[in-house]
Amino acid sequence: MAHSVLSGWWTLPAAWLALLAWLILVFGRGGFWRADQRLSLGAYGAQRTWPEVTAVVPARNEAEGIGDCVTALFRQDYPGVLRVIVVDDQSSDGTAECAREAAHRVDAASRLEVLSGAPLPENWAGKVWAMAQGVAAAGLVPLLWFTDGDIVHEPGVLQRLVTQIEDKDRSLVSLMVMLSCHSFWERLLIPPFIFFFQMLYPFPWVNNPRRALAGAAGGCMLLRREILEKAGGFAAMRAARIDDCTLAALLKPHGAIWLGLGTESHSLRDYQRLGEIWRMVARSAYVQLRFSLWRLLGAILGMIFLYAWPVGGLLFGLWTENIWLVLPVLLACLLMLTAYLPTLRLYRLDPFWAFSLPVAALLYTLMTLDSARRHYSGRGGAWKGRHYSSPGEEQ
Repeated sequence: MAHSVLSGWWTLPAAWLALLAWLILVFGRGGFWRADQRLSLGAYGAQRTWPEVTAVVPARNEAEGIGDCVTALFRQDYPGVLRVIVVDDQSSDGTAECAREAAHRVDAASRLEVLSGAPLPENWAGKVWAMAQGVAAAGLVPLLWFTDGDIVHEPGVLQRLVTQIEDKDRSLVSLMVMLSCHSFWERLLIPPFIFFFQMLYPFPWVNNPRRALAGAAGGCMLLRREILEKAGGFAAMRAARIDDCTLAALLKPHGAIWLGLGTESHSLRDYQRLGEIWRMVARSAYVQLRFSLWRLLGAILGMIFLYAWPVGGLLFGLWTENIWLVLPVLLACLLMLTAYLPTLRLYRLDPFWAFSLPVAALLYTLMTLDSARRHYSGRGGAWKGRHYSSPGEEQ
């Protein structure tokens, strides 16, 4: 039965279509796979004026990492004024105390404000509400730096962010920070996460002001306060669960944005077990598809067609000694593996891991299906003790 299905009339056209799809992805989607969008060193001339920056850290139950995060913020070698506001979003684990202790240890208590977050209003997402409170507390500061409470930035990061936003006259500069990649499951699934994100939001296209595509990474975002206000502030995206890309889409019509890979910024959050990564993806995958069954079907078929079919077709072609089937799917597999290599180099992994990409794609497909299942069972929006109802068209 399997032989008759795989040897049907459709296999050869599907094989050549898979090759065409990978040719388009590799050569026609902005070179997303090169993973080459990085912060430039810039020129930190002594004569230049450095604008005041307020770092806003929305934190809910981040006691484990908030101390290192705050310490790293105060150790930035930024020549201008830098203040830090930690918005303690009703934590129950002592997050606020850990933040204050860290500031005392580096003699920076006077530059830290720990804000007790107000209760979550109706129709607001938790992180967006915390960010909005941070903006209100920051006052009229020209630049706002949003960073998560489990991220550590090396000392030169803020200088380079400010140089990028000032010299290039951008409204938003964002970094996809380095995620933990040490355990087996992290090595299997974290680089593909970065690879798929770059495929979905090709960084060169995001960074092109002539293109409408907008994307950002919520762990590190520097933006102009006046542009945020002009775009309607966080109230204009109050229900957004995918806050970073929604914010980028909100700001890009008002000024150019930039998204890159931040090799000097690192997440402290590790994922030792498959279930931890699974929950992280499942909470937002169906949100990304805008709760559409048609988009879900398209995503599943797309993942199967791009990652499973070339491998399956290659194995079957070799078994049946069908060179006209082997040739296109072999080339498709080579393009797939070659495109993945720069992301593996980013994470300093052996190129052998490239062969695991189809397996990772299968797992992410299952996570997306589970995300839809959780949504329809009423558990899709659960995160850090909060449950959200469907936000309609908001992301």
